[in-house]
Amino acid sequence: MRVSSQGVTVVALLADPDAPTEIAQRMARVLPARLADKSGQGRRFDVEVVSEPFTARTEDPPTLMRRIMDRGRAESWDIVVALTDLPLHSHGRKLVVDLSHEHGLALLSLPPLGGLRLQTRARRAVEEAVLSLAGPRATGAEGPPRSQPLLGPFVSRLAPIHPGQVGEEETADLRYVVSGPRGYLRVLVGMVRANRPWRLVPGLSKALAAALATGAVATVNSTIWNLAESLSVPRLVIATVGSIALMIGWLIVDAQLWHRSADVSREARQRARLYNASTVMTVGIGVLVCYVGLIVINLVWALFILNDQAFASTTRTPLRAAEYWTLSWFVASVATVGGALGSGLESDEAIRAAAYSKREQERRRILQDDDGD
Repeated sequence: MRVSSQGVTVVALLADPDAPTEIAQRMARVLPARLADKSGQGRRFDVEVVSEPFTARTEDPPTLMRRIMDRGRAESWDIVVALTDLPLHSHGRKLVVDLSHEHGLALLSLPPLGGLRLQTRARRAVEEAVLSLAGPRATGAEGPPRSQPLLGPFVSRLAPIHPGQVGEEETADLRYVVSGPRGYLRVLVGMVRANRPWRLVPGLSKALAAALATGAVATVNSTIWNLAESLSVPRLVIATVGSIALMIGWLIVDAQLWHRSADVSREARQRARLYNASTVMTVGIGVLVCYVGLIVINLVWALFILNDQAFASTTRTPLRAAEYWTLSWFVASVATVGGALGSGLESDEAIRAAAYSKREQERRRILQDDDGD
């Protein structure tokens, strides 16, 4: 059991800025009591949260573990658990956690935990990591040898996570990874959640203003009335898909969100596909939220401004609930195209800030700087 001279095990949660720090701060409120309860024998824990970008300029797990070890040596910490929202890779697999029982270190990547109940899953993972590092195996007194990883609650709770390969020269002595389609999907959903796609809506103020203005004008346009009444449901669906796809494509191309790697290795190509898939999903969810919002706003505007006699005389159809809905639906597609054009007024930095987490923004900025050099 790792324990300081005062009889208290000091646990440091070293977290990347933004979402990892928020998660660490929330779990720090309950971790001391939960760890003491689970460890038993009157053991006490003190949990500190340190927010700093320890993953700056590298995504290599061995390098990160050495950084964490150096950081821990500079402080009076017994155990260091580092949290990042970047997806990490090792030997072609997506890393969940690296553990070093000798040095009392853990490196936890949040995306493989998925997008649902992330706070609970992260807390459980940190608890298992701390208890594993604080236990007898950390001192080498007992437990299986390095070549036989412990399969405990951490794996069973977070399947499809399983032990992964650890190099002989690495600081880590135990590693858990995800693989296969389920693992890929889990990491992808976790990356999208880390990007917080709902922030795209307020982040694209100029595009949203253009969409609202387009919708307001289109709602009172008689040509739009006739078009909306003449379109069947399949055509309205096609218009919806087309306008959303146009908006997604325009944002990705105009702001240069597509990830291109100069590295031609298989792992680099897999990483690029993962990043691009998360970009499409992040932007897609944000645009879809905007689209639904436009339907609601257009519907309210139509209920307020439209005159049933004018509408009926133009379309030869009485203005009923179905007509309000159809018109608002079609106008949302038209307004989305207008928003795509308006997004051209946004700076690339504003779009990236709306689409990505802070760590992902920094990662892409570093890549651009390296490519420029």
